Amino acid sequence: MTTAAMHVARTGLDAQDMRMRVISNNLANVNTTGFKRDRAAFETLSYQTLTAAGSPSTNDTRYATGLNLGTGVRIQGTARIDTQGSLQTTTNAFDLALDGAGFFQVQMPDGRTAYTRAGNFARSAEGNLVTAEGYQVIPGITIPEGMTSLSVGSDGTVSAVLAGETSITQLGQIEVANFINPTGLQAGGNNYLFETEASGAPQVGIAGIEGRGNIRQGMLEGSNVNVVEELVDMIETQRAYEVNSKMISAADEMLRYVNQNL
Repeated sequence: MTTAAMHVARTGLDAQDMRMRVISNNLANVNTTGFKRDRAAFETLSYQTLTAAGSPSTNDTRYATGLNLGTGVRIQGTARIDTQGSLQTTTNAFDLALDGAGFFQVQMPDGRTAYTRAGNFARSAEGNLVTAEGYQVIPGITIPEGMTSLSVGSDGTVSAVLAGETSITQLGQIEVANFINPTGLQAGGNNYLFETEASGAPQVGIAGIEGRGNIRQGMLEGSNVNVVEELVDMIETQRAYEVNSKMISAADEMLRYVNQNL
């Protein structure tokens, strides 16, 4: 009879182990540019109904409450917490941060469009504005060689003063993508996210309007991981793991008693 209790406790161990993995990933990325912390969500497994509520108990009465036995727990999924990270000043003209909702767009080698909050960009050998991996920012911005200054407005307008000139030349405009359900984006590693059916189609436009955040030049968005909160969650997870482990030990003791004395 206690084998069922051991099974339920085992599902608890598995769920807490996965939650600890989520917390570990959050702490590992505490200094990752533009990283958004994840939160593990739990759900119950199916129930075994031995007595249904409202079923007849006698010819004249019915059970007011039923007898339902749960079969355990599992991780339902992980939800990305898209709160704003702190903006850190770098004074690098190619560093950009989004102050508000939205994502930068990046052209991947396989033709897909990736979305990221990490704006640590650079100028490629061909003069294009690219990510640290060399992927081009969408829409493409070509930065002439020998410029004396580069300016990016809060609306994404990129301007520069070219060598030998005093007037400002507009080079293009960085657009920002937003989603109805940004938590539905699929994480792909390297700070990149990808569109899914759950996220909906991207709503691309100018920064600072229609709910999109403003672009801040010379700044980077830090991770939104709160180390204290993660450590508290880690302790809570560890204690829950220990309780489920003790449940397995208790069930094992009960089975040993039955085998030895009955």
